[in-house]
This record gives sequence, structure tokens and C-alpha cells, in this order.
Amino acid sequence: MSGKNIAIAGASGAVGVEFMSVLEKMDFPVKSLKLLATKRSAGKKLRFKGEDIVIEEMTPQSFKGVDIALFSAGSSVSKEYEKYTLDAGCIMVDNSSAFRMREGTPLVIPEINPQDATKHKGTIANPNCSTIIMLMGVYPLIKKYPAKRLVVSTYQAASGAGWAAMEELKDSTRAVLENKPFTPQKMPYPYGFNLFSHNAAVGENGYNEEEMKMVNETKKILHNEKIGVSATCIRVPILRAHAESINIEFEGNAPSEEEARELFTAFPGIKVVDDREKNYFPMPLEASGEFDCYVGRVRKDLSLPDKALNIFIVGDQLLKGAALNTVQIATLL
Repeated sequence: MSGKNIAIAGASGAVGVEFMSVLEKMDFPVKSLKLLATKRSAGKKLRFKGEDIVIEEMTPQSFKGVDIALFSAGSSVSKEYEKYTLDAGCIMVDNSSAFRMREGTPLVIPEINPQDATKHKGTIANPNCSTIIMLMGVYPLIKKYPAKRLVVSTYQAASGAGWAAMEELKDSTRAVLENKPFTPQKMPYPYGFNLFSHNAAVGENGYNEEEMKMVNETKKILHNEKIGVSATCIRVPILRAHAESINIEFEGNAPSEEEARELFTAFPGIKVVDDREKNYFPMPLEASGEFDCYVGRVRKDLSLPDKALNIFIVGDQLLKGAALNTVQIATLL
């Protein structure tokens, strides 16, 4: 693979910083790297492969000569700059929600639907972090045993809301320990030693936007409009790894627990952590900073023992939930 000219839009953000780390760890063939952000961050330096690279202010002319642009600057910025990116002959891999459900724009998890990436018209969308992590846990099983319905409860980390939320979690936790008052700025409620419904807007049906993303994106990625998805998304006081409890109801008989573990073990990007004797299962602390998603608590649903399984999955929100998946898409290109 020949070297590519890469741009990172939103380079100073939590995911933008991880883009650089993942490019380096994956030894992606970077011919040149351009770091782009707002005027406020322009002039700052970030280190890549032992060299300092100066962040530039992003303008409509920023993508001239760039082969692939990795975007994590928010949906409004992605929508504003898509035309400039594509007009420059650059492919956009976008981490925001701007284009995920747009007809004709591929929504890709490379381990699951890599073939969709070849159908792009200049833009490829990275799925929502909670959707990616859920499907990494579900797909190894439903590829062989089609699913009828997924019921998922998420335990989502602060990183999904960016650096500010991660810092607020630290500050609010410190305030509780020091018995000091704390007024949240980024989150709707105090975060330290607390959990609350995901801070996305709630629709008329009672489900918030995060939950509906999991419903709609799953159908698009799997090319399956019939699969049922019921999600409850919760923010928990964890820095950067999402956890999800998933109940999978299959169309026919469920795989045995033993076969499920075998299917997980054989699937790329999955590590099985399922030791009942030691009560040792996936934990955010251990999955943080790791490329693999950790899967465990594989067990029959006692209410539907022949038809359903329960699993528990943990994945780094900034990596497989965002930066890693995006760079993997770029690798497909």
C-alpha cells in the first residue's frame, strides 16, 4: 500500500488525538499528515512519529492534495466541509452522526460489512460508538445464527462526550470526596459517584437519540430491517470504555454457550474474558486503551433457554468506538 496524504479534522479533540495514536500503532502508510482544528487550537503542536506537527486552522482550501480526511469535529462541521473535501478529490471518513443514515453513504464496521466501503461516493460514515461495540459482540453469533431481537442496556463512559466530560467526571468526583459543592457544566447532572440516562435528547416515543441510533444503525449495517432492537443508554462514571449488557434472541435455536465462546474466539477484534470460577469478566478498566473488545458473561437466557443468550461486552469508546474503527475504514480504502 503506497503512502497516503492524511488530514485529521478535529485534531485537538479526544478522538482526533487518538487518530494519530492509532495511525502510528497500526503503522498506517502516512506520506504526510495535516492536523486541522478551529482557530482557537491553531498553532499548537502535536507529536506524531517523533515529530512535532503544527495544528492549522481548517478552511475550505485545507483538503487540496489530501487523499483521506479523518473527521471528528462534530456533525455541523462535517456537513459544512463535506463539499470542500470531496471537491478536492479527498475521501471523507466521518466520525459524526451527520451522514450515518443518509441513503447512499456506507456505514461501516470493517469486521462486519467491509464490502459496503467500496460503494462510497466520497464519504464513508463511522457508526455510533455504542452501536459498534454492540455489534462486535453480536455479529460473531448472528452471522451463523440469525437474530430476531436484541435487547441492550449500555453503561457509557464520559469520553463519548469529549475531553470536557472526562475532566468534569474527575472534577465532580474530587468534589464529592472533598465534600465540596459542584455545579456541572458539560453534563446535565453531577457525574461523580452518579449515573443517569444518556444526555441525548429524548423523543416523543420516550427513547433518546443515542438509543435510536442503535436501533437504526444496526438495521443499516446488517442490511436487516426486520431485526428488533430495544436499547436503554446510561451514562456511568467511567472515563473511556463503554460496557453493554446484551440479550440476543435468535430466529431458531441459540448456539450453545461453548460454541458461542468458540465463535467469539475466532472473530477478529474480540477477546473472550469469561471465567466463572474466578468471577472474572470484562471490565472497563482493563479494556481501556485496548484495540480489542472484551466479551464475557456468556450464558443462556433462563426465560428462553433454547432461543436466547446473554452476553456482556466492553470496548474502548475512543478506540474501537471511534478512532480505531475510522482508521480501519481508511485501511480498507
